[in-house]
Amino acid sequence: MLLAAASAAVATVPTPAFAADVRLPSRRGASTRRLVLPEPTGPHHIGTVSLHLVDRSRPDPWVPAESVRELMAQVWYPAREARRLPLAPWVSPAFGALINPPGSGYELPLTHARTGAPALPGHRPVVLYSPGFGMERTAGTAVVEELASHGYIVVTIDHTHDSPLVEFPDGRVATSAVPPPTGEPGEEERLIAKALAARVADTRFVLNRLSRPQRALPGGVWHAMDLRRTGMIGHSLGGATAAQTMLEDRRVTAGANLDGAMSGSVLTAGLDRPFLLVGSEGHDRAGDDTWAAFWSVLRGPRLELQLRRSGHLSFTDYQVLLPQAGIPPEDLADAFGTIDGPRSVQVQRAYLLAFADRHLGGRRGTLLSGPSAAYPEMRFLP
Repeated sequence: MLLAAASAAVATVPTPAFAADVRLPSRRGASTRRLVLPEPTGPHHIGTVSLHLVDRSRPDPWVPAESVRELMAQVWYPAREARRLPLAPWVSPAFGALINPPGSGYELPLTHARTGAPALPGHRPVVLYSPGFGMERTAGTAVVEELASHGYIVVTIDHTHDSPLVEFPDGRVATSAVPPPTGEPGEEERLIAKALAARVADTRFVLNRLSRPQRALPGGVWHAMDLRRTGMIGHSLGGATAAQTMLEDRRVTAGANLDGAMSGSVLTAGLDRPFLLVGSEGHDRAGDDTWAAFWSVLRGPRLELQLRRSGHLSFTDYQVLLPQAGIPPEDLADAFGTIDGPRSVQVQRAYLLAFADRHLGGRRGTLLSGPSAAYPEMRFLP
């Protein structure tokens, strides 16, 4: 059912598995219930479109027989009102069938974004998003939609064969090709290094492609991207990907890691641009040597926060969706902590938006200056 792999997934050292093992419980005989994502709070309507991108300069790192690296990315952006266009589904049909088998009694969420809506005019900062190891680009949709509703263009990336399932426009499905553990010494470190290198290369390729017009983008979207103001957010291994990408590509000017262990050469080289660390309850640099090492070599603005009563998977949409499916709180506590899911989303949205506003949007604000009575769940660490 749900938590077959949760004991692995809650670790801050990234491990594949969780999303592929999520199954919604059956409600057979009951009326169908649709799960819902929190509504974004910004003033803008949202559009979204998926991009199929092919990197012909390298083979797939997980399946070398595939001579090119194929990726799916998704662009979320402030849009003109377009009620005639359909709301985009939360996940692709194949991934939806994986986690919500037919006849379960549930319908997966629709997003708040209209598929292919024309963009609002203007030049807008860009935020890249990388999910956790073994997770999919849609895992942080609640935060992604919030940023888009406040004027950012967000590009989420599926890391093929690292994600449990990636569906391409022609119906082909790429499943995880991460090798099963054998227990060999150093195996986990080598696996993480391989995944990190693949993810950084994926991200830089996506950024390269965004730097030139894309025919698949709806009217006005490409012209609205201000790639001179590009940031990156990642959860778990996606957070390490954000930091390592910043080291290797100066086009990324600010980054945030949501509860992921750090790895890569950035641990010794450091960064001279803004970086945010957000940990779950009990995860901080006092207990994570990788965070301590990374913190010591940061030369730009830096901030460490901790979300009280949260768990490693509190930084995903599952924190609000699984309780709607009737999963008992005690079955979720190891992976998600005890924080209320919608409140967790609200707090994360506020601080990630404030970080983007300060370092990409040119709006200072005061939320990042110290603890806030409005958000007592967020702890500032010295």
